[in-house]
Amino acid sequence: MSRKLDPEKQAAFIKAYEDLLNHMDADEAVLFADAVHPTHAVRPVGCWGPKDIKVAVEQTSGRQRLNIHGAIDLETGQTRMLEAATVDAASTIMLLMAIEARYPGMRFVHVFLDNARYHHAKLVQAWLARSGCRIQLHFIPAYCPHLNSIERLWGLMHRHITHNKCYSTFREFSTAMLTFLREEVPKNWHNYCDEVTDNFRVINPTEFRIIA
Repeated sequence: MSRKLDPEKQAAFIKAYEDLLNHMDADEAVLFADAVHPTHAVRPVGCWGPKDIKVAVEQTSGRQRLNIHGAIDLETGQTRMLEAATVDAASTIMLLMAIEARYPGMRFVHVFLDNARYHHAKLVQAWLARSGCRIQLHFIPAYCPHLNSIERLWGLMHRHITHNKCYSTFREFSTAMLTFLREEVPKNWHNYCDEVTDNFRVINPTEFRIIA
């Protein structure tokens, strides 16, 4: 739990988000965006098995990372997932361009994202300031990943792709990861929508016993 969690800012964000949803027109859409950097390695997790059977998972020797800059529409489950050499201002603009192209009939596309420096970059601000831009950015309070729904998608991704699963090559790993995010999630959104939600809540540090 972050020491800098601000309950008031969290509550204000949730209220503003709900107000936006309640007053949006039919020609507006909402997406959540973020970057993720999965590593080509197995994530061992617990499992049930006979106590006298020794359990192990194969492990790869590689430590390559896949950089993904992506977004998800919680209403439809549709995603935009871009593979990037580096996550920066340029990849942010490429993602926003891809989102705008995906919604040609929308007057506004509201994109919620965190406060990473590249999201605030001057290059991004200049792109947003151009005439006719339909993207509107909304920034989540600092230290509040629980208020960005795509973080829940990343957790779902790891459960399906990296937990106790070994890919012999980085290409196989990348293909499995991107196929899940680009194809499997939208196709099976009816199975995943209850896990990747905007059911937000305020986390107040004073309500927890902090273990040092």
